[in-house]
Amino acid sequence: MPHQNLAQQRLLIKGGKVVNDDCSVMADVYVEDGVVRQVGPNLNPEPPTGLIVLDATNKLVIPGGIDTHTHMQFPFMGSRSKDDFYTGTKAAIAGGTTMIIDFAIPQKGCSLTEAFDTWKSWADPKVCCDYALHVAVTWWSSKGAKKMLAMGITGPEGHELCRPEEVEAEATQRAITIANAVNCPLFVVHVMSKSAARVISNARREGKVVYGEPIAASLGTDGTNYWNKDWAHAAAYVMGPPLRPDPSTPGFLMNLLANDDLSVTGTDNCTFDICQKALGKDDFTKIPNGVNGVEDRMSVIWEKGVYSGKMDENRFVAVTSTNAAKIFNLYPKKGRIAVDSDADIVIWDPKATRTISAKTHHQANNFNIFEGMVCHGVPIATVSRGKVVYEGGAFNVTAGEGKYVSRPPFPPYVYERVKQREQVCQPVPVKREPYTGLVSGTSVTAK
Repeated sequence: MPHQNLAQQRLLIKGGKVVNDDCSVMADVYVEDGVVRQVGPNLNPEPPTGLIVLDATNKLVIPGGIDTHTHMQFPFMGSRSKDDFYTGTKAAIAGGTTMIIDFAIPQKGCSLTEAFDTWKSWADPKVCCDYALHVAVTWWSSKGAKKMLAMGITGPEGHELCRPEEVEAEATQRAITIANAVNCPLFVVHVMSKSAARVISNARREGKVVYGEPIAASLGTDGTNYWNKDWAHAAAYVMGPPLRPDPSTPGFLMNLLANDDLSVTGTDNCTFDICQKALGKDDFTKIPNGVNGVEDRMSVIWEKGVYSGKMDENRFVAVTSTNAAKIFNLYPKKGRIAVDSDADIVIWDPKATRTISAKTHHQANNFNIFEGMVCHGVPIATVSRGKVVYEGGAFNVTAGEGKYVSRPPFPPYVYERVKQREQVCQPVPVKREPYTGLVSGTSVTAK
């Protein structure tokens, strides 16, 4: 079994700066049996035999990224996404992500547990890093799309036009209102617009327990691409909810992410190649929805967030890893470099650059929506459960080495706030004097 080899590996990461969401410190990290055993200066574990040493001088040592939103080998519109659980998680570790949370989506008439079991059976033999699952309850209406087609709009721009920003904002507001009425926490996936982001920001400032998830695409590009004259280029960006054509949207969302109005980042990684997208050549409603991002997310957020000066290295760790671990009850096993945490670690070079391209990425797709973007901030090595699975562009990983991670319900990070709100919002009983029949000294007799 591959996990036996992982358990025997001893690893020392020397000379780097350990960056968690709340602090940064110069320290070595010693790992044994897939778990962090020591964090501190000048570690020298004995005996040295069998010890793998990684030099992190002038580099950052950060918790592995957690992508909260993926769709690997996803059946959609009669097709299936190109990235399966092997290629998708392999691409993830190349980009510095050591855990994904995928969506199990039941077919019509299929039970939630059946969908969960199906997705798990697909993932377990293939995953190269740890994973968990969301289970979705979904429905679909095509009414708005028919209106666009009747107007003669058949191109990719119709996808955005029939899903306007106002509708995304209204749906977000409605979900927040309903959740707040029953004092239920809410996680809003796939935040794509200024309007929806403002709704979440306002709700958080009012004390409501709501978390927003922009994705790499909404932070790194925009919906002006839907009007590109090259149909294939335009169709590549089709996803739901769609990217918004206002080119200032990515910067706006990044500002809110930096300021804690938005909380975590995912990708909605659901790759369909150009041939698959061409199913909707004459009808945008038939274009398979989805984009890449699982390999690009960390670098895009560093470039647009940290390198741009909008957030620091600690906030970067928070929005790419720690907050997700806390919200989904994985913390502190995931999302932190500390004694007894899982050794999911990335050595990150903040000064190195890379140019994103379909020619060099590991996602199983023949285009990349971030094509040509130069990113400062590159993962030099990725460690999953104590094993160096990616280093210097080379992989050392086998399908099935990742594990399914069970997430207990009611994460304290979320539900302590919910409990507090329940206590604060409890109606105060009013003690009333018994009715005596006296009003202003006058006797009143009930008839």
